[in-house]
Amino acid sequence: MLPVLVTAEEMRQMDRRTIEEFGIPGLLLMENAGLQVVNHAERRFGGWKGKRVLVLCGGGNNGGDGLVVARHAAQRGAEVQVVLAAEPDRMTGDALANLRIVQKLRLPLHVLRSADELTAVWERGWHLVVDALLGVGIQGGVRGLIGDVIRFFEAHGDAPVVAVDVPSGIDADTGAVCGCAIRANLTVTFGAMKVGLAVYPGVEYAGEVVVADIGIPEEVVAQAGIFRRLITREHVRSRLPRRLPDAHKGQFGYVLVVGGSAGLAGAPMMAAEASLRVGAGLCSVAVPQSIYPAAASALREVMVHPMPDAPEGCLSEDSVEAMTPLLERADVLAIGPGWSTHPPAREALKRLLSVARVPCVIDADALNCIALQPDILPDKHPQLVLTPHPGEMARLMGISTEAVQANRLGIAQQAAQRLGAVVVLKGARTVVATPDGGIWINPTGNAGMATGGSGDVLTGVIAGLLAQEGMSGEDAAVAGVYIHGLAGDLAAERVGMAGLIAGDIIRYLPQAINRCEALE
Repeated sequence: MLPVLVTAEEMRQMDRRTIEEFGIPGLLLMENAGLQVVNHAERRFGGWKGKRVLVLCGGGNNGGDGLVVARHAAQRGAEVQVVLAAEPDRMTGDALANLRIVQKLRLPLHVLRSADELTAVWERGWHLVVDALLGVGIQGGVRGLIGDVIRFFEAHGDAPVVAVDVPSGIDADTGAVCGCAIRANLTVTFGAMKVGLAVYPGVEYAGEVVVADIGIPEEVVAQAGIFRRLITREHVRSRLPRRLPDAHKGQFGYVLVVGGSAGLAGAPMMAAEASLRVGAGLCSVAVPQSIYPAAASALREVMVHPMPDAPEGCLSEDSVEAMTPLLERADVLAIGPGWSTHPPAREALKRLLSVARVPCVIDADALNCIALQPDILPDKHPQLVLTPHPGEMARLMGISTEAVQANRLGIAQQAAQRLGAVVVLKGARTVVATPDGGIWINPTGNAGMATGGSGDVLTGVIAGLLAQEGMSGEDAAVAGVYIHGLAGDLAAERVGMAGLIAGDIIRYLPQAINRCEALE
């Protein structure tokens, strides 16, 4: 299936089209869903024969899927117990049809009236629990009997859990925990990945996620007009620039990093090195004169240029005038690493963006300058990629950091449309948003990357990719966040998360690119 990210309503519409327009019965979709859960659980946890399996079912279609799982698991030799947290006489449609099949097969079925009854059930000991309580239809907090069941398993559950479609209690649209939720080791979701399984905290509760084909025609997904995607290695590989055997450095772009201020000489140099590590042909760095000696000694491969600086130790309008020859040669500007929010730095940024004629990647205090003085960003500007962390995004949008984190996809999309830029909202599951409404979510990266300088490295990665022929701002941002996160993952495998530093991410960038290019 296509790697789109869907909401619950979008999935319902795709189910409806499949049934009504293509004539594929809902009962067949349910059968396929249950069978896919059984197959993927067997792949993950081994054969069913001899396993004691507890299947928790609600009264809706998710529960119907669970009843199909129970039937097939029993046919493969499992000792199955179904616990139904609903009144049988209130079940309808395809779920009711599968309940009647289970009853006719005389599979053990316990209709739960109180969560207290689970104590005796749990004492039997289970090799595997199947969570088919709620699915994608939850709205608001989990209440009543099913809430009590989920809280019981929060307190007592120690067996592996397979979630059917979505872990019960997780909002399929936002990943939020609706009061309480079941933690799964494996989630088998149907037709397309749900947004809530791709973002935190849903990611933590879903475990391994498999998108299973249950018979929804691919054209139904393709025609749904969904512009949310999970970034895949295949996509990154398809976008990476190719290097011909007779290539020379001039064919891979010239990055100019503009930044640095008193005490922050390292930031622009990390961005510069990262741009070269992802394939940029040339890189120069323009820094204030006062930090030139420290910056110039950092890297042999980068050309460092001292610029007149303000008394505050930052760049100024005069600095921008002095770097005119560099601006004329550059293919991409990386602006902001080690910047400053002093008034001269704000004026420098305003002047720089007014004369820039090539794509710009903007980060760090350059973003804070825009937040403090919005007219810094001209009405007409070249292609922009902005890379805020949640705090910087909050300042740009005039809201709290908490509000940003509560609606990362929505806020990133609003910012991209308001600012006319590709926006990279950094953090766990980085979001890339485009002005035309596109959303990408990055699955790579780890908590060890929450370290000083990691953002400067990402700025350099995106700029280095953007400088190369054929790369748009969207392509560079999408590929950049994936490669940056993958490099962090490779570094964490070698040095661990606690001691990971930004330089480790830079060192593993070439290996991350190799991983992407080597995909078969």
